[in-house]
Amino acid sequence: MVKTFVSHLECSITGKHYEAGQVHGLSEAGRPLLVRYDLEQMARYVTKQSIAEATDPGMWRYAAMLPVTRPENRISLGEVITPLIPLERSADGLGAKPGKAIVKDEGRLPTGSFKARGLCLAVSMAKEFGIEHLAMPTNGNAGAALAAYARRAGQRATVFCPSDTPDINIREIQQQGAAVWPVNGLINDCGKIVGDGKQATGWFDISTLKEPYRIEGKKTMGLELAEQMGWKLPDVIFYPTGGGTGLIGMWKVFHELKEMGWIDGPLPRMVAVQAEGCAPIVKAWAAGEEHAPLWPDAHTVAAGIRVPVAVGDFLIIRAVRQSDGFCMALPDEEIIAVRDHIAQIDGLLLCPEGAATAAAYKKALRDGLVSKDDTAILFNCATGLKYPMAAVENSLNKDNPIDYSQFT
Repeated sequence: MVKTFVSHLECSITGKHYEAGQVHGLSEAGRPLLVRYDLEQMARYVTKQSIAEATDPGMWRYAAMLPVTRPENRISLGEVITPLIPLERSADGLGAKPGKAIVKDEGRLPTGSFKARGLCLAVSMAKEFGIEHLAMPTNGNAGAALAAYARRAGQRATVFCPSDTPDINIREIQQQGAAVWPVNGLINDCGKIVGDGKQATGWFDISTLKEPYRIEGKKTMGLELAEQMGWKLPDVIFYPTGGGTGLIGMWKVFHELKEMGWIDGPLPRMVAVQAEGCAPIVKAWAAGEEHAPLWPDAHTVAAGIRVPVAVGDFLIIRAVRQSDGFCMALPDEEIIAVRDHIAQIDGLLLCPEGAATAAAYKKALRDGLVSKDDTAILFNCATGLKYPMAAVENSLNKDNPIDYSQFT
């Protein structure tokens, strides 16, 4: 048993407290539960130096700031500290100064995406509670992360995904030991199947924000970013937003760090980035609303942010407003154009969702929403290798004379 500073869980909309150390899904109000800590005690026990000297891999270096109580329940597939990569040569094409836009490349994590953070923590807590069968809807990367971590923990995983989910995602979910079921619908349709099946199957619904701990895993992005930047924070963060768990988690942990006295000064402006074909958060924010109705006919090349309705919509929008940030939607054509530009000029292959943040940054500079002198973090949420790329048209026949002039 290790020391944990969890004091209680709290309904994100009513503030009602729930007892820690018990299995919880949504609150009685049907909204996400947030894990709360005794931050005064945590600040006495945990120091920046103890974090720096931690020998645990990746996000587990912050174990003392997380809710898992037993080291044997910390499931790991070799998580790493993901790098910060400044855009240099490609910055000019974005209208930016070299080095002021910095990509945090989450594609280096196990299963190739930042979904590893949330599912690593949620599966670890499920193991701590003795839960044996987990189920979720996915647009691809979350299902792959659940499959991998659940098998590592000796748990069953059942995953439902839209039938047009990228084939590589469907195959990797199956390859890593989960039962995967393509569905003729969108992720919210898959989520309904998971919710409706709980009583008949006994599985635990580990969908985005329908349990408290994926937020805690995703908040390690904010912890890691703060540590990498010398316990300073950037001016602005561009985040690809579907369910929004990471944006919510980072905003939560920035406040925790501030209360602990680890950071001071203004917090980053949070920018929720979506695609024009699926932009419920952008629409609600622009209308001055806190809740985003179901987006009809959701479509985008950035499959990971094709989320027509989000249970934590109000938490995303509140974080954006409280930080003096904004929401922005981009057309698929701009997303892919920026992806190709950065790959071909700076050699950094972003996934479409990550490229959406760079496209949003470019537009924000053009519209005067951010300054060229602002330090901007762009979250690349997955490896670009999982997504379709242009076909190669060139070829050579070794048996024919080769015209070397074509290479000059």
